[in-house]
Amino acid sequence: MAFDAETRSQLLETIRRFVSERLRPIEAQVAEADAIPDEILDEMKALGLYGLSIPEAYGGLDLAMEDECLVAMELGRTSPAFRSAFGTNVGIGSQGLVMFGTEAQKARWLPRIATGEIVTSFALTEAEAGSDSAAVQTRARREGDVYVLDGAKRYITNANRAGLFTVMARTNPDAKGAAGVSAFLVPSDLPGLSIGKPEKKMGQQGAHICDVIFDGVRVPAENRLGAEGEGFKVAMQVLDRGRLHISAVCVGVAERLIADAVAYASERRQFGAAIASFQLIQAMIADSKTEALAARALTLETARQRDAGASVTLEASAAKLFASEMVGRVADRVVQIFGGAGYIADYGVERLYRDVRIFRIYEGTSQVQQLIVARETLKRGG
Repeated sequence: MAFDAETRSQLLETIRRFVSERLRPIEAQVAEADAIPDEILDEMKALGLYGLSIPEAYGGLDLAMEDECLVAMELGRTSPAFRSAFGTNVGIGSQGLVMFGTEAQKARWLPRIATGEIVTSFALTEAEAGSDSAAVQTRARREGDVYVLDGAKRYITNANRAGLFTVMARTNPDAKGAAGVSAFLVPSDLPGLSIGKPEKKMGQQGAHICDVIFDGVRVPAENRLGAEGEGFKVAMQVLDRGRLHISAVCVGVAERLIADAVAYASERRQFGAAIASFQLIQAMIADSKTEALAARALTLETARQRDAGASVTLEASAAKLFASEMVGRVADRVVQIFGGAGYIADYGVERLYRDVRIFRIYEGTSQVQQLIVARETLKRGG
């Protein structure tokens, strides 16, 4: 649903204040504790953040893609771990159900996903299946009215808090690649499903990733998402939307970093003048601002095309490629502008420098995005 200008403005102002008043003041605390306080999670639920993309009929805000991107940009102005807390509910953890679920499946799960009562996770990646997502080896064997799942997934965001997983598993071991993969809605409390310990990561402390192990997990056949063999189709369409969302977050983080750099450079003095007056500092600010503006324009234009019903596989991958690489360059320049202060924890710049590194990896690596952009461009003839 596309909001009118006034409603959109009110929503963005509410998110902006929440980020400024509630999230930014506790960034260091969350990073140190590797946990987001429960009261903050409750406030996110009350704001409707867990249901941004869920249809209104099931209790969500049903934001248009453009509006979702604008919200994601505002949320990008604080530690990405906060957005990750509900990001799977908005994107890859729920959208397969929204796009391909039966009415019964939607009625059962979506209202509780929208409120945050249920946290969702998307379980595709395995030890030997990441960028090569069609190489899934987790098996789903049909036995009457259930499928029996065996295998393990890696680096699954929010797995330790999830109540529901969208799981990609191979239903036809004889079919090579994507053709034999199906998608399943798997409640986390089913016997045989276990969660590994949260991994220690380079950045985004407070956001957790874990292994998910399936040992004879019996999943009702009615929990299959789409037809048998359509799992890869589900995954790819979900990722198209997720890549735009991540692009928007990258833009928000870049804008935060640029604002921090401008404030610091205007106050920090060397050689008798504020370093903002030095042309080489200005060059880094100018390059960062230009790239952030370009990423913002590409992301929002692609979101508008998607809202209009266009296929945006190429454009979403291009946006994710450009925005994620852009924010890495911006973070590096901002550490350089801060100098020694940028290397210590007090200013938070080094934390964001580490936080943004993952954006070039998840939802498809930069190299996978290059392949998609090239493939789609060749299909279109230029």
